[in-house]
Order: sequence, then structure tokens, then C-alpha cells
Amino acid sequence: MSQIHFETLGCKLNQIETESLAQAFTRCGFSVTDKTPSAEALSPKPLLCVVNTCTVTGKAEQKARRLIRLLIRTWPDTPVLVTGCYAEVEAETIASIDPAVRVLPGSRKNELPDLPEFMMERFAAFPDKTVFTLLDEFIRNESGTVPPFRLSTDNFHFHSRASIKIQDGCNNKCAYCRIRLARGTAVSLPSDEVISRIRSIEEAGWNEVILTGVNLSQYESDGGDFADLLNRILRETTRIQIRISSLYPERVDERLTPILAHERICPHFHLSVQSGSDRILALMRRPYTASMVHQAANRLRSVKENPFIACDIITGFPSETDEDFEQTFAMCSEIGFAWIHAFPFSPRPGTEAYTMRPHIPERIAGERVARLSILAEENRQTYRDYWIGRTLPAIVETDSGANGTTVLTENYLPVVIPETGLRRGSRVMVRLTGLTHGVLDN
Repeated sequence: MSQIHFETLGCKLNQIETESLAQAFTRCGFSVTDKTPSAEALSPKPLLCVVNTCTVTGKAEQKARRLIRLLIRTWPDTPVLVTGCYAEVEAETIASIDPAVRVLPGSRKNELPDLPEFMMERFAAFPDKTVFTLLDEFIRNESGTVPPFRLSTDNFHFHSRASIKIQDGCNNKCAYCRIRLARGTAVSLPSDEVISRIRSIEEAGWNEVILTGVNLSQYESDGGDFADLLNRILRETTRIQIRISSLYPERVDERLTPILAHERICPHFHLSVQSGSDRILALMRRPYTASMVHQAANRLRSVKENPFIACDIITGFPSETDEDFEQTFAMCSEIGFAWIHAFPFSPRPGTEAYTMRPHIPERIAGERVARLSILAEENRQTYRDYWIGRTLPAIVETDSGANGTTVLTENYLPVVIPETGLRRGSRVMVRLTGLTHGVLDN
């Protein structure tokens, strides 16, 4: 059986899209893997490598290039098909890495479910053709208009929890963001189809589904918004837990907050924050203020007991002063985010911030990231301490092994429990006995 090797970089959208493509290949009789290349991986070599890329930062693009070169070194005769956001905005750069590379821009990613059947038909008709030749033919033959939510599945090969893409693209014009250039304007999966797909996932036995999108706050269907959709999901499905991938602070409002109180909504929320300085937020073209971030966190805590609230922070945005950063640090400290994903500003070609001045030296931006990272670790330990001795619902993340089994609690705490023989994806109750360990509590 021919094997297809997948590598996925970046957001949860990319992950669900890779899962959908993997399912398309397995339906045609291929085997799939996402195991990191190593000496053990040399046999058998895959028929094809697929890399789903990200362009959110320069480091994400650098990581993609390193990964592509690693795959080529590991399997020199295997073609590497590159798609995703980086492939959308820098196709020529990627193609120049090596003759083994083929590029399908991210805007054509929804054509990829046709690739497995295309390959099977061509192999049957022309057995002497190489995979390289077949890929060239496939890329040349554009499918025309393809539904934007075609990449969907209820069978997940690489994850213990299901995901569904309900939204794509973004109508905001944030000064630093290249993703909107790669994914386009906001589009939404019709609510009837959202319900149908989640029911299918639920009937397939999955215990949790993650709602994903570039900007869930811009979800719209039949005159309804994201709050309306959540209400409908809760009414028209029965047991599956709902995890929300990310929210904009200003959209955690009086309509949405009471819905989030429902017991089937996981007490884990990621706020897209970026800065605690109103001046920097305005330069970034973000649609909220620091006080609105505080308000969002307070509202989330009013409907869930100590929910896990995380955020993203960009340091070193052009002209960010020490005072701007101290306002950000103070906001993060006062709110007490359970986790802070801090990273330095990365100028992205084609964005407004690319030409903004003055630049902040990398050293200073890095020092600011380091301070926030220390705070993040302190906050995470404080958060975990709160739950020690408590029993929480969790999803089994890994199969049992010599070092036990890893589960993920509904409030996003990874916990190692003794080997149990539990099936990956199953739902259990776990009592936390330490910062990283626990036991089953049935």
C-alpha cells in the first residue's frame, strides 16, 4: 500500500484541512502518516509528501523551508507538494527550493480532495508515469470554482479530538496580518451544514469538536451570527462537547456570554489580544481597547469557574515604547491569563506595518517576549495549582504506553495518568494529583 506523508504547520484550520485530505487519500486505498522523518522512516519511503504551510510570521515561513529541505534529504526521489498560506503568497520562492518541490497555492487547496482519485486513475491508465508528472498535470488542470468548505471529515487520523471549519478569511485590515492576504475575505459555512457535519462527527463517536475559523467573530449565516450558531448547535446536537478556537475580545458581549455558560461549552477560551496599549492597538487597526480585553475576561469568568483563558501578544510592534509594553505587561498580569503566547513582531510583505517606523530592535522585542514568557509560566502554574485535588472531564490524547497515558482536561490541562488501556479520543474523569499527573476517578 502506497503511503502519503503529511506535515502541517500553523493554525487549527490547517490541521482540519490536512485531516480532510488524509481521509480523501485513505478512501482511495492509500495509507497516511504524519510521523517526523527519521532514520526509521527511510523504509518504506512515501509516494508523496504534502506540506501545509503557514505565513503568520517570518519564522513560520523559515520553518516551512527547513522542513521541505529535510523531507527532500530524507527521501530524495519523493515529490514534495507544498500548499497553504505560505504557498499562496510566495509560490515562486518555495518552488525554487528544489526540483522535487511542487506548489499548489492555498487558494486552490480545496481542489486537493480530487488528487487521490486523479492519481489512481492516471496510474491505472498510464502505469509508466511518475508521481512528479501526475502532480504537474493536476496543478495545470484547475478545477474552477470549488466550494470553500469542501475540506471536511468526520474521521481524524492525527488528532484525538474532532474539528470543523465553520469560517474562513477575514474582513479586518490589521496592519501586521498577512493571513487575510492569503485567505481572502470572510466566508461562512451555512448553519444547516454546520449542524449536519457536527451531527455526523457526533454519530461517528467523537466526544469533542473544535469550532475553527480565521475569525469566528465574523461568522454569519441566514442573518445569524456566531452566538446564534452556538445556540443552534447546543439545541440540535445531544452530547458532544464544544471547544471554541479563538475569540475577539469585543465579541464577548452580553449576547454571547450567557451561551458560553452552557455545560457543553469547554471552559477554555483564547482571546486574540496582541497588545495592552491602546495606542499600539490603534496602530495595529485592532477593533477594541485594553479595557475591552479586561471586560471580556471578566465576562468569561462570570459564567465559568476559573476558565482557562489564553491570549496572543506581539512585542516590538513598530514604535512600541517601554511605556506601551509596560501597559501590556500590566494588563496580562492583572487579568492573569492562564497562558500567554508571546512572540516578536515580524514584518510581513504586503501589510501596512511592513513599512511602519521606527523599527524596534530584535534584542528589545526578544527581551519583552522573555518577560511575558516568565509571567506565562508563573500564571500557568498558579492555574494548575487551583485544580489540584479536583476531578475534571478529559479526552484521552495518546494511546497507553510505558510512561502512562496523556489526557487533556476540558479546561486545557494536559495530565499524565497511569497506563490504563484507554482508547484515544475517549472521555474520562480525571482527578489531578500534581502539576502534571493525575488518576482516573470513576
